[in-house]
Amino acid sequence: MLRHRRSSRKSALRDSSPPDETKPAQQGRNLSDGTLATPPDEIAAFLDQLVYERGLSGNTRAAYGNDLAQFWDFAARRGASSLRDVKSADIVAFLGHEQDAGFNDTTIARRFAAIRALFAWLTDDGRLPANNAKILSRPKVAHHLPETLAEPQVSRLLATAAEDDSALGLRNRAILELLYACGLRASELVGLTLDDVRLGEAFLRCTGKGGKQRIVPIGTMAVNALRDYLRGARPALAAAGPGNDTSFFLTKRGTGMCRETLWRVVEAAADKAGLAGEVHPHTLRHCFASHLLAHGANIRAIQEMLGHADIATTQIYTHVDAGRLVEIHRKFHPRA
Repeated sequence: MLRHRRSSRKSALRDSSPPDETKPAQQGRNLSDGTLATPPDEIAAFLDQLVYERGLSGNTRAAYGNDLAQFWDFAARRGASSLRDVKSADIVAFLGHEQDAGFNDTTIARRFAAIRALFAWLTDDGRLPANNAKILSRPKVAHHLPETLAEPQVSRLLATAAEDDSALGLRNRAILELLYACGLRASELVGLTLDDVRLGEAFLRCTGKGGKQRIVPIGTMAVNALRDYLRGARPALAAAGPGNDTSFFLTKRGTGMCRETLWRVVEAAADKAGLAGEVHPHTLRHCFASHLLAHGANIRAIQEMLGHADIATTQIYTHVDAGRLVEIHRKFHPRA
């Protein structure tokens, strides 16, 4: 599964992105008797360093914290009493165990990235004499095309949401329109404040990974849905709470939304619209990018609107479906 290699250390945390925009993670499963071994203090220090020095989000910290807790529990059960006792073979065995347990390639690669970053930091900080993860190469990850909805499916989802004129219905329609109009991550949407959204200028300011802010334009349909929400729903929702919450989207209790609530909103709307398969906030982000690209948008502009640091991340959307390929062939090939 892993190969030994002789090469200089690269930035381990860039090997795999944390799952802060996938479905909210469940608590890590226990490997045997129901109780995870207590992680060493060095792991907490490393996680704090990620947040305070590298500017990574709390979601990222939680993801890597869970990965390292699972790893330490495994290593402790193999006899390690401190991180100094962990050998390369323990890391390889852990990743093999995760593979056997059915975890996907992306999860395994992320866990290895967390382990390698931990040991690199421990070595650089003088807490370990040698980096036992340095000679291991990261597992290969199969690149899967993102799951998207066809444009008629998105239209059906938004049309179904528009049928509910209650306060929560207006809010949910605004959420769906905004996710599709701007391609926001779940954490970015729930983090919006009233000051972040400028409907008069038709743009918003959101805070993405690493605390980086960006400006994203808002389409006309989304602007209208947001105005309906602000006029016909938000005041009623705010009245149910303390009344001073500046979050743009509120729950029925008048407080800011969390990612889990957002997931439930999107899933319920997809079920009501009769859409097959899993539909979640990130699905609409994928739709945003794929549909823009299909209609001729510049990939660099899409990269900026999505907040991708690397153009390679955006290039996954350059795929086209088989029907579009047939259409292009018939239109342009001289003997089609």
